[in-house]
Amino acid sequence: MVKQYTVGIDEVGRGPLAGPITVAAVIKPKRFIWKNFKDSKKLSPEKREEFFLRFKKIPHAVASVSPAIIDKIGMSASARLAVGRCLKKLKIENCKLKILLDGSLYAPKTYKNQETIIKGDEKIPLIAVASIIAKVRRDAHMTRMHKKFPQYGFAIHKGYGTKTHQEAIKIHGLSKIHRRSFCRKFI
Repeated sequence: MVKQYTVGIDEVGRGPLAGPITVAAVIKPKRFIWKNFKDSKKLSPEKREEFFLRFKKIPHAVASVSPAIIDKIGMSASARLAVGRCLKKLKIENCKLKILLDGSLYAPKTYKNQETIIKGDEKIPLIAVASIIAKVRRDAHMTRMHKKFPQYGFAIHKGYGTKTHQEAIKIHGLSKIHRRSFCRKFI
């Protein structure tokens, strides 16, 4: 008998000026209570952390694509690359997969049974779980980057184009984790 899995996938970090795009893929467990949480953007950082600790036991994979690759191949291709990396990390070959993706995400074309759902992180709890995992992991990465590049304030804005971040770029130039293709007007 061929095993069947449902996988929920979401990304975070499509719009920032710095840092990677991060994707999480979550395998739907047989027994899990799917309530009392929302997509990561609607939760406080504390609530995301609380849920993240709860979800760590669920089979999942996380993959990021660097700013250099984003600059080279573009955001859509980078997101698809990260989705493919996540699916490979899950090691669920030789089985029947149903892949549920949020928004404008797509898995590589080799994965046949995939469905992209607009606002999937609000409609499908499995995608919301992926959203939370991706957000917590990327935010933690950007907090670590703040220690290397404190002049930019990554711990506060996580690389998004806030006024403070834009001013820091004007003063200090770009770091190695900035997306040059996103920062053209600052350099």
